[in-house]
Amino acid sequence: MSSTNQIPAPTESSPSLGAAESLRIKQLEEQVAALRNSVICAFNQLLDLKDLNTGVHSTRLAEWGMRVGQELGLEEADLQNLEVAALLHDIGKVGIPDSILRKPEHLDAEEYALMKKHCEYGWAVLRMLPGFERAALDILHHHESFDGKGYPAGLKGTEIPIVSRIVCVIDAFDAMVSSRPYRRGLPFREAVRRLNEASGTQFDSVVVRSFLSFAEAEISTVFAAAGTSVSSAL
Repeated sequence: MSSTNQIPAPTESSPSLGAAESLRIKQLEEQVAALRNSVICAFNQLLDLKDLNTGVHSTRLAEWGMRVGQELGLEEADLQNLEVAALLHDIGKVGIPDSILRKPEHLDAEEYALMKKHCEYGWAVLRMLPGFERAALDILHHHESFDGKGYPAGLKGTEIPIVSRIVCVIDAFDAMVSSRPYRRGLPFREAVRRLNEASGTQFDSVVVRSFLSFAEAEISTVFAAAGTSVSSAL
């Protein structure tokens, strides 16, 4: 019988289709990762342009958040979303008027209601980007409270994504110890006291314990990052 219809076996000089396909997939994955990093950097630069302190604050939260996430044993995909959510949790503030963001006094009820919209604004932007859908949801819920009294959805306990619970704790701590135009940052011990006091109500107690396990051991580093001297904080 004729063998003209037989498919020739691949040779060493012509790699198999499977190998070529694997190489192409790897290249595409690298391109997607590079694009993802570029988008994150671009949005972080946008935060810096809007308010330098917001950008620095976000970078600090990403460092703290990754440490908490690793200690809690989050999977790689969750850690990636945690990094994005920590870096870009305030991206929705680009839609908040500067008159509110930079107001040197406490916000009134109407202004505060508008400020709370930044979670939804951030979600609305990021959910449109392929690969950022999960991080967008984490950002949407980073002001939920463990007791269900947060916003925007009033989620409770483990209904709140773990990434959102982590960002909630570290964001609140950083806000407490950092100075604002209308107030000085709290002393370290007072910020710790308030975290512990709200543990189990506003905050996930597991996340609080994880964060404080290294924050207490690194007071100088924490306050150097937050722009507060140790001597004035202790």
